[in-house]
Amino acid sequence: MVVMKSNSRELLDRVLEYHFACIELNLYLDNNPDDEYALNAYSEYSHKFMQAKCDYEDEYGPLTNFGYVPDSYPWQWVCNPWPWDNEFYK
Repeated sequence: MVVMKSNSRELLDRVLEYHFACIELNLYLDNNPDDEYALNAYSEYSHKFMQAKCDYEDEYGPLTNFGYVPDSYPWQWVCNPWPWDNEFYK
């Protein structure tokens, strides 16, 4: 059985894969700072990570409520009801 992923899941998977690669390469480079191949790979994957994160956030909104988000989303969370605006609290 073939399961088709939604576009949001595909984008999120890409973000997570590149993030994982960056972390692993960073850990490796902590002990091998002169490895030019690893430095180049880290640079490539960090660029891919930032692009994938921007692609996801442009389409589906911010992944976090702080940090690096596109200009169109920095205060998107303000548009949602505050906890005290929910019917539960009225």
